[in-house]
Amino acid sequence: MDVVYASLRRRRPEPARAGEVAEVVGALWAHALPSDGLEHATARSEDDRIDLLLYLLTRTPTPLHPAAPGAVQRAGALLARCHRASPALYRRYLAPNADTDRRSG
Repeated sequence: MDVVYASLRRRRPEPARAGEVAEVVGALWAHALPSDGLEHATARSEDDRIDLLLYLLTRTPTPLHPAAPGAVQRAGALLARCHRASPALYRRYLAPNADTDRRSG
């Protein structure tokens, strides 16, 4: 299993709303594809962002799929998909930045 840390930055810093963490995790599940390999997600809200830990199935390259995307790429695609598709995420958070907001562990 791979673990990816990601943050979504708020458009405006503000205290977390009741149910906000559950809403974000729910959006992840609603927009996850089997190819993302999402197994579990946790979140913690801060005034300027929401921090996420995404637990993804480890995908190893195979002869049929030698260039399978890694965990960081899959997490980035999932976050971008959620941000585009979820009006709540789009209104509340800036678009994810693939270069600076994710680290794999």
